[in-house]
Amino acid sequence: MCPAPMAKTAAPRMRRKPATPPTAPSKQLQVFANPAPQRDYLIQFQVPEFTCNCPLTGQPDFAHFTIEMVADHLCVELKSLKLYFWSYRNEGAFHESVTNTVLDDIVAATQPRFVRITARWFVRGGIHTNVVVEHRQPGWQSAPVVALPPAPGGPERMSG
Repeated sequence: MCPAPMAKTAAPRMRRKPATPPTAPSKQLQVFANPAPQRDYLIQFQVPEFTCNCPLTGQPDFAHFTIEMVADHLCVELKSLKLYFWSYRNEGAFHESVTNTVLDDIVAATQPRFVRITARWFVRGGIHTNVVVEHRQPGWQSAPVVALPPAPGGPERMSG
C-alpha cells in the first residue's frame, strides 16, 4: 500500500522588520495629570531588566531599578518610562551617574513631592553595588506610617 500523498503546505513567511518600528528608545518622558493630587500616595515602579554598558570596558552592566514616588500634579506614563530605560541599552555610563540622571529626568518631567530611586547593580568583579538617590520638594514631609495589627486569619496564622 502506498502512503497517501502529502498535502502541499505554504512555505512559512518570514516577518519583515517594519520600515518604522512601532516603538523605539527615547529619552522623552511623557506625563499625565495625577488623578488624586489631594492626597499623598505611593507609586512604585519595578524595572528588573535595565542594561547599559561600562564606559571603560564596554561590557554590559545590568541593574534592577525600583522607583518610589509621591506625585504632585503629574505622573509618569508607563510606556514612555519603558522606552526611556531602553534608551540606555547601548550607552556607556557609571552606575552612580545613571542612577542620578534617572532621578534628575523624572524630577524635571513630573516635579514630584518625593521620589526615591534604588538601583541594585548586579555583581561585577565580585562587588554588588546599590545606588540610592532621593528628591524631596522643599517643605514636604511624609505622613507617619500607620502600623496595623495582623488581620485575624492572615497568612501568619495559617500554619499547618
